[in-house]
Amino acid sequence: MKLRYVLLLIILITGCTAPEKQSTETTVETAPESLQWLMFEGEQSKPHVVLVSGDEEYRSEEALPQLAKILSKHHGFNCTVLFAQDPERPGIADPNYLHNIPGLEQLKKADLMVIFTRFRALPDDQMKHIDDYLISGRPVLGIRTATHAFRLDNAPFESSYLRYGNYYDQDDEWKGGFGRLILGEKWISHHGEHGHQSTRGIAAAGAENHAILNGIDEGGVWGATDVYGVRLPLPGDSSPILLGQVVNRMGERDENDPLLGMRPIDNELPVPIMKKNEQNQEVSVDQNDPMMPVVWTKTYQLPGGKQGSVLTTTLGASVDLLQEGTRRMLVNGVYWLLEQEVPAKANVDLVGSFKPSRFAFYEDSHWDSLNMEIATLQ
Repeated sequence: MKLRYVLLLIILITGCTAPEKQSTETTVETAPESLQWLMFEGEQSKPHVVLVSGDEEYRSEEALPQLAKILSKHHGFNCTVLFAQDPERPGIADPNYLHNIPGLEQLKKADLMVIFTRFRALPDDQMKHIDDYLISGRPVLGIRTATHAFRLDNAPFESSYLRYGNYYDQDDEWKGGFGRLILGEKWISHHGEHGHQSTRGIAAAGAENHAILNGIDEGGVWGATDVYGVRLPLPGDSSPILLGQVVNRMGERDENDPLLGMRPIDNELPVPIMKKNEQNQEVSVDQNDPMMPVVWTKTYQLPGGKQGSVLTTTLGASVDLLQEGTRRMLVNGVYWLLEQEVPAKANVDLVGSFKPSRFAFYEDSHWDSLNMEIATLQ
């Protein structure tokens, strides 16, 4: 009799403790998905915008959360922001890690992709989400280094998406990769002097009344980032909206200043300079004749896919978002790409504290010590 009670007691004890043991054994050491990317809820009926960050220089991990907050709070859009991160340190933004951007499956239900990456070499399962999105013909907003968003020829694994790489030249259709085929240009050059000359947006002829420029005064789009070089004319149906006037820094260069001493009020234009051409000959070059497009529209179509709309800007570093006109150009562009009426003067007030870092490359040790938790970027 006593033995029966002892057995019953053992069964009751093990029955109570077994679930707890099972739970412990199945725990996985990883950050919850909600901490690997940010979600900003807008209005239920409004579109979903997925913003993909991942560059080592221009602080897309700062720029895109601020843009998402503006779009969500002031305009009701639902936004998801994705970040580069080492899979061994999930939930920690690491712009120098080239091979992982969790959450790209969010593109399945996205109405717009905003991409601001640089020379990423993502695995096939992640690239497929981008490829599927583009095949569907949905709109794309490419910012700054998105012209050279991918580089897969030197990936530490075999890639099925080499055609997306900036230096791809295996066939005419994909020559120049994602940048050329989708956005209209790949990485070419710094046309302005990097870190010394800023960019002022001047309306392209015939684009003065384009909806993307609603509420923006002449010269209101400005960035401390220099003008990128492009090959003229841009391909296909590319249509310039803003040209980039190269402007000299008039103050002293200050390494502690996010703008490196450049200011929107700078008005000194550079004199012609001597540069070597493709034949290695010294020639006189006027950086503002012709001016390079810095904002343009175009359409794209992947082989076998549907046609989609594109807005590309080679502005957009986090410090560029300090300028109201630059923020308004981006917000207007989102409306335009989503085929919604562009506000006459969109609310682009900064949301929360925004103290962007100056653009620069940093060693891996910098990001390791910074330990930038994605959750803190909300």
